[in-house]
Amino acid sequence: MSPVWRKSRRSTNQGGACIEVAALSRAVGVRDSKNPDGGHLALTPDRFAALLWRIKDNSLEL
Repeated sequence: MSPVWRKSRRSTNQGGACIEVAALSRAVGVRDSKNPDGGHLALTPDRFAALLWRIKDNSLEL
């Protein structure tokens, strides 16, 4: 069965940086909404939760 990808309700179609997520068998998939055929990252649920926390906390180092 193919994953069901979803985008945040806060996303717009104005060309911003948007991602989509999907529940995979043992992971959370993350991909670029503007390039859905370009592949995806597969994160464990714990790593995905940590990523969300760091995004919300604005503590990512780029």
